[in-house]
Amino acid sequence: MVTNADIGVIGGSGFYSLLDDATEVEVTTPYGPPSDVITVGRIGSRSVAFLPRHGRDHRFPPHLIPYRANLWALRSLGVRQVLAPSAVGSLRPELGPGTLVVPDQLVDRTSGRTQTYYDTGGVVHVSFADPYCPAGRAAAVDTARSAGWDLAEDGTLVVIEGPRFSTRAESRWFTANGWTIVGMTGFPESVLARELALCYTTLSLVTDHDAGVEAGEGVTHEEVLAFFATNIARMRSLVADVVNALPEKRTCSCPDVLNGLRLPFELPG
Repeated sequence: MVTNADIGVIGGSGFYSLLDDATEVEVTTPYGPPSDVITVGRIGSRSVAFLPRHGRDHRFPPHLIPYRANLWALRSLGVRQVLAPSAVGSLRPELGPGTLVVPDQLVDRTSGRTQTYYDTGGVVHVSFADPYCPAGRAAAVDTARSAGWDLAEDGTLVVIEGPRFSTRAESRWFTANGWTIVGMTGFPESVLARELALCYTTLSLVTDHDAGVEAGEGVTHEEVLAFFATNIARMRSLVADVVNALPEKRTCSCPDVLNGLRLPFELPG
């Protein structure tokens, strides 16, 4: 029975069947409980912890997800590399539903979300110029390309507060800034991973054109869930393949991001 893991997957309930030899693990954190119990098992030879971002019953809207507890819990189980599949809207006409985007940049347009572990005990400034793990991104891009995905190998994810969708004016503004896709959960998840010296990679499935894009319509939550559900088997297969493609040993800069910084507490795991 596997009770800790090297790789974490944060996603929807359709990813449970990824794991073999699975067992549920309850984890307590200084930031309260995570979104749900964590399921730990194997994908091939790799040990993996799966956490449903919104909870199994989808009870947490994007702005109320316990992001700090989620990342802390994963690290406490031994996780050092995180894959984060999610549904996004496209800000570009040429990137239609079914496109997989592996973003290399991020813009935060949220408000009111706690986005750091280091809010007491002294100032800790963490580099975030490149928000995603280069090794994780390379594994994701190579795997998706080999699997024949309609693929955007880079791009900028703008994260909005939610739970509402963008107005047409907001959507046009995002496009005018040159941003690529829009979502609600990619921040602060990514920066909290960085603050724990984790590798973090986003796999963004386009489910719709955002409201301001030419031919884009005002999308509903039900439509997003329905489209994602029709693609869950393919996304599940992709995530499993990327898990097995991730490096066994981390040689990227992510493990060293906290070197030389005075931390106010000891990191878990």
